[in-house]
Amino acid sequence: MRHLKALLVRSLLVIAMIVAGLGAGAAGAQAAVPNLWGFALVDTTSGVPTTAHQAGSWPPGFTVQVSPGGTGQVYVKFPQIGVPNGGVVHVTAVSPYAEWCQIQKWGQSGPDEIVAVQCYKYGGGPVWARFSIVFSHSTGTLPPPQAFGYVFWDGGAIVSHHNSAGATNTVTPTGTGEWLVDLPGLGSSGYAGNIQVTAVDAQQPARCKVAKWGAGPGVQQIVVRCHDKADKPLKTGWTLTYHRERAVTGAAIPPKNFAYTFDNQPTVAGPYAPIPSGVNYNSQGAVNTIQSAGPGLRLVRFPKVGVLPDHVQVTAYGPGPEYCNLLAPWGTGGGDAIVRDVACYKGTGRVDQPSMVTYLSAR
Repeated sequence: MRHLKALLVRSLLVIAMIVAGLGAGAAGAQAAVPNLWGFALVDTTSGVPTTAHQAGSWPPGFTVQVSPGGTGQVYVKFPQIGVPNGGVVHVTAVSPYAEWCQIQKWGQSGPDEIVAVQCYKYGGGPVWARFSIVFSHSTGTLPPPQAFGYVFWDGGAIVSHHNSAGATNTVTPTGTGEWLVDLPGLGSSGYAGNIQVTAVDAQQPARCKVAKWGAGPGVQQIVVRCHDKADKPLKTGWTLTYHRERAVTGAAIPPKNFAYTFDNQPTVAGPYAPIPSGVNYNSQGAVNTIQSAGPGLRLVRFPKVGVLPDHVQVTAYGPGPEYCNLLAPWGTGGGDAIVRDVACYKGTGRVDQPSMVTYLSAR
């Protein structure tokens, strides 16, 4: 009897270990896209930025920390998620003025990931501005139609990249300040997904954007263009992320609340829902809408996904030197996230300009 009891106990322990192993394997597979991630709204030059708009894959009890550098320069520390090489970073200025922010560099420092961000006003003068920032690092694959890919181009070569189809992303320079990016295996039968682009330059003011997008069944083809402080084409570095039915970090379920949209009709007063529906995704099945809030200002509403802590990025679209930022921090309440507003500029004047906006909740 004692032998049977012992055998039963051992069997139960083995079953428990198998179940635990399966659970750990499932969690590991989910975590593969992304491995690590973090975001923040940086509203101070020193200390801890607002906790309502920061989250990450770090352990409980840690927070994002920031410290000042030179004029308009801030160092952002994402705790406990440092990687030796790779990953991708995006940043968007949050300002009522004609200003933008760019990445200077990022990398591991001990257990942490440190990102240097520099902000400028139009014309190239350094200036302090609030900004939203997101970092992620991914490996692994995803089943279609979900797709996620990124590229970090340093001005002359690909430094790091990821492709959730397991393919190799490529970059082809096509002129001064212009590059063709191929994301093979992430294609779609029509336009679907969202793209974010950010300039990377430690030496000079730089702005980068999506100039053109071609969607095909086998590949996403994206043209990146960059400009200097005087709106001239500029050879510089940049980051690009493409995400479809996943958050801009590559994650999904969790979070179960994320959305993105493409304001491809910026002169329409609205509210309107961009088409095709693949560029206007909402993880809760709601319909995102966009409407005018004045010349060069667009109010974006993401229904049913608004849960703190959360995050927003925006990228301008089109061949010219126009650029976009966020007029003010977005609002979250009643289950909705409201971006009031996306502001786009040519020089210092606001203009109606296509843009891509992406929203992410940590939950």
